[in-house]
Amino acid sequence: MPTSPQPKQPLRLAILDDYHNLALPLFSHLSPQISLSTFPKTLPPYSHQSTSSTDREALVARLHPFDILICMRERTPLPGALLRRLPNLKIVFATGSKFDSFDFDTATELGIEIRCTGSSSTRNKEPVAAEEGSNRGKEVVKANPTVQHTWAVILSLAQDIPDSHNAIRSGAWQSPSSLGIPLYGKTLGILGLGNIGACVARIGVLAWGMRVICWSQNLTQDAADQKAREMGLPVSSLSFDGNEEEAAPEEQEKTFKVVTKEDLFSQSDVVSVHYTLSPRSRHIITHSELSLMKPTALFINTARAGLVEEDALVDLLKEGRIAGAALDVFDVEPLPKDSVWRDRDGWGSRVVCTPHLGFMERRRLEEWYGEVVGMVEGWLEGEGFKLHV
Repeated sequence: MPTSPQPKQPLRLAILDDYHNLALPLFSHLSPQISLSTFPKTLPPYSHQSTSSTDREALVARLHPFDILICMRERTPLPGALLRRLPNLKIVFATGSKFDSFDFDTATELGIEIRCTGSSSTRNKEPVAAEEGSNRGKEVVKANPTVQHTWAVILSLAQDIPDSHNAIRSGAWQSPSSLGIPLYGKTLGILGLGNIGACVARIGVLAWGMRVICWSQNLTQDAADQKAREMGLPVSSLSFDGNEEEAAPEEQEKTFKVVTKEDLFSQSDVVSVHYTLSPRSRHIITHSELSLMKPTALFINTARAGLVEEDALVDLLKEGRIAGAALDVFDVEPLPKDSVWRDRDGWGSRVVCTPHLGFMERRRLEEWYGEVVGMVEGWLEGEGFKLHV
């Protein structure tokens, strides 16, 4: 008597690092074909020098049973050494589009597929009203969550909001550092004039009349002029002092002016980093650049921690060589309990730290997870799993 074909065993899927518990309801309809597990707490990165062998083994034990991993950006890096210890892993679905900490070559060698959603940093656009003499009237990129968060931490630092908040909570009133740093007419240095950097610069120009200077390794003035046009801004202007009179071309300054890296750090009142991390750009900001900053200047990094020599930044802050820093990205995330950035006294009071919130927006995360659900469904159907939706 012929035996009935055995039903396929459920595949095991792990949702990693979903701090806000948004994903599980979106995936629940995949059961019973999929056995779902969720791990909202991130473990230390496998290959970082500070990660103990115990933590490495804990990460392997967590991931070892699973056929499918759902990753929120790079909260859990996937280096080759870790992938080689996951024999059950068939496919990884990740939100976002840039993954410097994923070893794609090793994944290909092991037959592990990695599929990613697109980045939404340029999806939302808005029309800008036409204005004679400018490039307005075309669509420009909206200020996405990273742009919004960048300005949130700049203003928080400039207005000394954290210290003032803590003073109120402790029963005091204004702290000695409660005098705000004015931004109007100051110089904003943009390291990396991509879509995010250009949006940050646009707000500086329109909101506070800031002079914008910019640098990246391959940035030309023609490219910066085009970015100004895309942002609905004139390519050149007389000044940033409110004088709207027409100036001769030779008297005008570029709205987004390309300078050397050294000039960017020495001239800026606010340096904001929006560079892409790659092997070439790792530690592109060293003690040499940071030491050029004015003692009244602010350093902002909402891009990637690996772009900056952390020890150099800490040293300059401790020495009072720069006025303050605002950081949304760190070498190890989540930030270890003993991290130097958790210092709340002395030099630490001049630092605003946030837990990698630059891309955090409920609608955006739900859209990403929705994309991943569709990708998982398509992959399962290709593998012969009939979905009961």
